[in-house]
Amino acid sequence: MTEQPASSTTEPVTGNAVLLQRLEGGAIAVLGLVAYTWLGQSWWVFALLLLLPDLSMLGYLRGGTTGMLTYNLVHTYVAPALLALLGLVVGPIAFGLAAIWTVHIGLDRLLGYGLKHADGFEHTHLGLIGKARRGR
Repeated sequence: MTEQPASSTTEPVTGNAVLLQRLEGGAIAVLGLVAYTWLGQSWWVFALLLLLPDLSMLGYLRGGTTGMLTYNLVHTYVAPALLALLGLVVGPIAFGLAAIWTVHIGLDRLLGYGLKHADGFEHTHLGLIGKARRGR
């Protein structure tokens, strides 16, 4: 039996895998909202900080690779997970910030905004978005 070649990393995920990843993002967003509600922290702070991770898009001003790196570093669950762990030392404020960050990432995934590829902001691991998608 011959081994199938690995698919190119530039090909978008299709079909059920995309749907499952989008639903997973929605579930994580709901979990983050439940956690934030349970923490009882300010909804004003939540509203003010919810879109803060999108400032990482400014990396694209320095080029595609820099933009991809800054965006992807801020849009993975690793950083909010580490922030939540830090909450064990510094207290509930870190838990609240991690919950907000997790909600942001989950909503992005639910809406189809995945991790970026170096060739452009509109090319994500969940497929094409924006003008690139409409142009297909």
